[in-house]
Amino acid sequence: TARVTVVKAAVGQAAPFGTLSIQVRACNARPVGEVPDAAAWMEITDSLRPEMPAFRGWMFANAPGVSMLEHPVYDVRVLDCK
Repeated sequence: TARVTVVKAAVGQAAPFGTLSIQVRACNARPVGEVPDAAAWMEITDSLRPEMPAFRGWMFANAPGVSMLEHPVYDVRVLDCK
């Protein structure tokens, strides 16, 4: 449907979205005054395939194609760390 939803996920807590469970383990952002960028270590599981994570690793706000979730329904991107 091409809907966009912003999901806020606190570090260390699972954030559900559809069949996904998004767990942010670490999030780093550049200091104020530098070019904005953020990176998050995430583990994403799908309740339809719980035997293995759908994604585990770093995601980068300014380079989403470097490391991304490959899922037939959902696309997940890091926007910022707060």
